[in-house]
Amino acid sequence: MDSDHRDSPSHEPELPEQDCFQNGKARELPVGRVLGLDVGSRRIGVAVSDPLGITAQGLETLERQNKKHDFEHLQRVIRAYKVQEIVVGLPLRMSGAEGIQSDKMQVFAEELRKRFRLPVHLWDERLTSAEANRLLRETDLSIEKRGKAVDRMAAILILQGWMEQRAAAASGFRRPASGSEL
Repeated sequence: MDSDHRDSPSHEPELPEQDCFQNGKARELPVGRVLGLDVGSRRIGVAVSDPLGITAQGLETLERQNKKHDFEHLQRVIRAYKVQEIVVGLPLRMSGAEGIQSDKMQVFAEELRKRFRLPVHLWDERLTSAEANRLLRETDLSIEKRGKAVDRMAAILILQGWMEQRAAAASGFRRPASGSEL
């Protein structure tokens, strides 16, 4: 028998797929659902990740009424999906500079942190609504339904972009950022 052990079982433990290596040591990515929000003055687009934090799915768009109503709705979503982290789209100017809307989202993110005691990440949302509109343009949705769908799709794009960047950073690979965590 030859001394090549390619066909013999390995004695090293297999790492789960979500494990990554950093400085030669295995590091596990956080596992748990992440909530993605595209916050506007009239609606909040809502998306949630799968339990492993790999894919984003859109949920029903929240029609804003007042802060109390909005946070009660988000509390129900957080409980129902056992959310562990929240990602909020941060509206930056095309130059990358922050403006009045960015300031409002930073205040909103801080309110989320205090209210739900969860990590809240801000993610550059430039062009997510434009991309969502582009993706939905060919559908036969009414203008009103398309508006809600755009908010939901923007939340999906925000969340998916953040999760992909997190996975890439954990693996040591930096993908070119169309969005970035701030």
